[in-house]
Amino acid sequence: MFRNAFSFAVCAAAFASFGANAADAENADNGLWSQADQYYGAAEMNAARRTLLHESGAQTSWFLQADRLEYRSNEGDPLLLWDAQGWYGTDAHKLWIKTEGEYDFNGGAFEAAEVQALYSKPISSYFDLQAGVRHDFAPGDDRTFGVVGFQGLAPYLFEIDAALFVSGEGDISARIEAEYELLLTQRLILQPRTELNFAVQDVAEYGVGSGLSTAEIGARLRYEIKREFAPYIGVSWERSVGETADFARADGEDPSSVSFVAGLRLWF
Repeated sequence: MFRNAFSFAVCAAAFASFGANAADAENADNGLWSQADQYYGAAEMNAARRTLLHESGAQTSWFLQADRLEYRSNEGDPLLLWDAQGWYGTDAHKLWIKTEGEYDFNGGAFEAAEVQALYSKPISSYFDLQAGVRHDFAPGDDRTFGVVGFQGLAPYLFEIDAALFVSGEGDISARIEAEYELLLTQRLILQPRTELNFAVQDVAEYGVGSGLSTAEIGARLRYEIKREFAPYIGVSWERSVGETADFARADGEDPSSVSFVAGLRLWF
C-alpha cells in the first residue's frame, strides 16, 4: 500500500512539473518575464520593470576627484600640478571630464594644460571604452586632438588609463598611466604610479620626439583623514627619452628631474 501511494505521488509530481514547464514555455513564447504577468496587468508590470531598471543602474549620478593637487620641488624650479577627473551619467553611459597641467611659479606661466571631454561605455565588468576630444592650452598654441582609449581596473587591482591621441595636424601620440594602492593601514596608503608617453612622429615645435618621449615614476604616501580628504607626500622622477631628450638639451633644459611632492587628494 505504501509502495502504491509513493508511486502515485511520484506520478503526480511529474505531471505537475510538466505542467509548470509547459506554462513557463508558453510565457517565454509570449515574451513574459515571470509568472507575475499572469496576475498583474501590463501597465503595472511595465511600471515595475522601469523602476527595477532605474534602481539597478539606470539612475544618473556624478563623481569628482582631484587625484593629484600638489606642489613639486622640481630641483629648484617649483611647479603646481593638478590632475583631476569626474563623470556624470548612468552605469551604461557616462560623460567624463579630465584635466591636468603644470604651472611654473618662477616663470609665472603654464607649462602644460589640457582638458578632455569623453563619452564612456563599459566593455567589460572592469573596463570602459572612452572616446572624445582633448584640447591643449599650453605649451605653445592651442591644439585639439581626437581621443580613443580605455580606463579601468586590471587584474591584481592595478588602475589603468590608456589613450591614443590624433591632433588636427595628424600627429599621433599615446599615453599610459598605471597606479596601485598598497594599504599599510586602513588610513595610511602607499600609491606607486607610472606614466609613459609615446609619439609616432617628431613634433619639433613642441619638443616631442618619436617613440617613447617621456617616462615618469613616483610614489605617494597619503593619510586619509576622511576617505574624501587625504594629504600626502612623495617623490617623483621624470625623464625625457630619445629625441625628446635631445630637444630638451637644445633648449638648455635638463632631460631628467627629481621632485619631492606634497599635496592633497580629494573626491566628492
